[in-house]
Amino acid sequence: MALGLHDVVEIKEALPEENLPAGAVGTVVHVYHRHDSAYEVEFADENGRTVSSVALTADKLSEIPT
Repeated sequence: MALGLHDVVEIKEALPEENLPAGAVGTVVHVYHRHDSAYEVEFADENGRTVSSVALTADKLSEIPT
């Protein structure tokens, strides 16, 4: 799966160290193109404030069609 900037995604598994439950929805804010593609995903609260920003590989994410 190839994602691009500003794609909306959800995480497949909880990330307790980031206080993110499985299914948390975030936005791709950076694409890393090294050995394996990875994505910096920003998660925000209902007021739009960033809660967490995490680098994740594609296998940890599901794209949400818009």
